[in-house]
Amino acid sequence: MAERFPVPTMPAPPVAVVGLGQLGGSLAAALVAAGRPVRGWDVDPAARDAAAARGVQISQELSGVVVLAVPLPVMATALDGLAVAGDATVTDLGSVKRPVLDTVGTALGGRFVGGHPMCGTERSGHTAADPGLFAGARWALCLEPGTDLSRWLRVAEIALAVGAEVVPVTAAEHDDAVAAISHVPHLLAAALAAAAGQAGPLALSLAAGSFRDGTRVIGSDPAFVRAMVEGNAAPTSAALARVQEQLARPWAELVGDGHAVVTREQGRRSVRVPLERAALLSLGRSGGAVTRRLAAFVEGYVPDPA
Repeated sequence: MAERFPVPTMPAPPVAVVGLGQLGGSLAAALVAAGRPVRGWDVDPAARDAAAARGVQISQELSGVVVLAVPLPVMATALDGLAVAGDATVTDLGSVKRPVLDTVGTALGGRFVGGHPMCGTERSGHTAADPGLFAGARWALCLEPGTDLSRWLRVAEIALAVGAEVVPVTAAEHDDAVAAISHVPHLLAAALAAAAGQAGPLALSLAAGSFRDGTRVIGSDPAFVRAMVEGNAAPTSAALARVQEQLARPWAELVGDGHAVVTREQGRRSVRVPLERAALLSLGRSGGAVTRRLAAFVEGYVPDPA
């Protein structure tokens, strides 16, 4: 029998954000703007003060949906010393999902729902917070065999409330996908910048738009980038090998095929999907996303080739 979501009758739960840097601070501010009660905590007093100025209640007592917006190396200990309600749903914003599922997910069981909003900039810290950061962004939300479906829906509704589109995935599918479109680009940006540095000051003085765009992401905190690629080493290595195979092709063919991928026209076809695990994962695997919650199903879209 297909596994369906129960239709919740309770009001939207409060949200608590642990880590008030760029992502966490942006999410807290966006939720405040959407009228949701938000608590927050950060070990940095300056980050706490900045969030409080945006309307976030600073507290170590957390309930409802608790969002871990902290670096990957400290994800497993982010809740230490905090008072978290026993019935709270916990999610995260980490850029790698399997390691978090193995640690936080194992500790919390069905209370945990892994997530990763595909947004952000090379800037970091609370001064980079932007309440509009999630508008139009795709937010991967992990739906594992043991995920509590009603808790998954609570987290999905938070993503939708700040303007994101929810992509149902498994942790393994997420990590394989982001290796190709996020983690390898960080490594390629680093390689491009390092090679240009070796070419000398003349080359760097002539660098313009293509170099700037190709190296932008490596302006991120190196510790963040290292944690991301090392935490997803096997999928990133496999994706990097595919890039190296492409570079070995005749250049004319490579340029033509790459151009075709990024310039192809593709529309969207609206769909309604029942609140079932298999149907939701099928939506994500097709390249689609959830854009709105209705009673016993969700609305969204799938790609529609022109």
